[in-house]
Formats: sequence, C-alpha cells, structure tokens
Amino acid sequence: MERPAWAPPGIDISVPSVSRIYDYYLGGSHNFEVDRQAARRAMEFMPGLPKIMQANRAFMRRAVRYAVSRGITQFLDIGSGIPTFGNVHEVAQAASPEARVVYVDHDPVAVAHSRAVLAGDDRTAVVAADLRKPRDILSAPEAVRLLDLDRPVALLLVAVLHFLEDADDPYDAVAELRDALPAGSLLVITHASYEGLPLSEEVAGGMVGVYRDIRNPLVMRSREQVTRFFDGFELVDPGLVSMPNWQPDGLEDPQDGEMPEDPYAFSGFGGVGRKA
Repeated sequence: MERPAWAPPGIDISVPSVSRIYDYYLGGSHNFEVDRQAARRAMEFMPGLPKIMQANRAFMRRAVRYAVSRGITQFLDIGSGIPTFGNVHEVAQAASPEARVVYVDHDPVAVAHSRAVLAGDDRTAVVAADLRKPRDILSAPEAVRLLDLDRPVALLLVAVLHFLEDADDPYDAVAELRDALPAGSLLVITHASYEGLPLSEEVAGGMVGVYRDIRNPLVMRSREQVTRFFDGFELVDPGLVSMPNWQPDGLEDPQDGEMPEDPYAFSGFGGVGRKA
C-alpha cells in the first residue's frame, strides 16, 4: 500500500481510524482505502451516516457562533479530528478576530494535518492528547499559552464521547474538565444514540458492530445518559435535542443550508450547557 505524502511516518495505514472515516463521510480526501472500506460497511446498515455527520458539523458551527455571541472567545475542541472546511477556528475567528482555539486529538494523522493547516496562526494550536486524560490536555504548553482559565471557555466534545466506553470513565473526564473551567463557560456536546434513528435498533446494531470490529467501539447512549454529561451545567434552550433542532433559526450561516429533510439528520443529540 502506497503511503500518501501527507501521512505522518510511523502510523499504520492498514488500520482504520475513526477520524479518517469521519473525514470520508464529510467528503474529505485525508483517508485511506481501509477507512473507506470500513465506512462503506457501516453505511450498508445505515446509509444516512454522511447526513448525520453534516448535521453534526452544522450544529457545531451554530454552537460556536452562539458562544461568540455570548462573549466567549476561547475554545477547547477535544476530539477535533482532521480539519475540514468550516472548522472551529474559521467560524470563531470570522465572528471574532480575538478568538483563540486549542484543538486536541490522539490520532497522529489528525494532529499532523491540523498542525500543517494551522501553521503561522498564533491564535490556534494543536495538542496530541486523549480525552481520557484531562490533566494532560489542560497542562499542555499550547493550552497554557492560549487559554486563560480565569475567563469563560467553550469546551467542545463533538462526536467524541460516544467513542468512550463506560470503563473509560467518561463522566469523570468531563467532570474534571468542568471543574477546571470558570463560571460562564459552555459545554458543547453531540452524541450518537439509537433514539431518533429512522431504522430499527437491530439494523443500527450492525453499524455499531463495524466500529467494534475495527476496535473503536461506538457507544449509543440514551437521552438520559447523555444529559448526565451536563451535570454542573444549565442547558441552553432548547435543551438536548436532535442536532438540526438546536437553535436552527438563530445566527444562521449560509454553509449550514436549509433545515435538512433527511430523517437521518435528526438522529442522536446535540446540546449546549452553561456553567453557573
């Protein structure tokens, strides 16, 4: 298998990566055939996966603009993945030139490509770290340089918590990050769920099995289980809802498009909470 020039040395390009699979769903070019094969297998069970990912990105953009509208100009995006058009720093800096963004991912391709894209931007940085180890994230030199934890921060956990199993203590990880943030900070979450899917749980379970087979288990949590991540935060209206239904009429951006009609776009949950 030929190694593309953009692929960092030392990574195994024969093993699928969830961040590269996500890139494929969004129409990106930073993925390998092994990622595309896994994505196509998942789409055999759930053909609307690209629509879900597009709704996820549109929600993220609205949430970032909402944060800036509330005076927040610091963003910590954990599980940021491979940069694609309309990333957090582009949306935030378009709304406020003062915006600072720290991206965090543990995928070496995502980290390397992010650093290449962001070279020369002194208001953004990339940290190679894992959500399971919040202290490593908060103590990283890049985070210390760009984030003032005496002022509100928008913490983005977009399409990442469902890749943490209960054994990984995801609620404890989110709580540790919450406790490090000052009052007025925002928590932005999207999460996969069987709720809202336009197909049976049995069929959707086939898609979940594909992720299990590539050793990246996908945990489909209920609304109640996702809501638990917001402990210590007050949910912003309209609460935890399907992603297109979160403030669809406010602070619109042309790239978000019209309200999607594809039922898959309404799968899973998105929400924003404010720390009192």
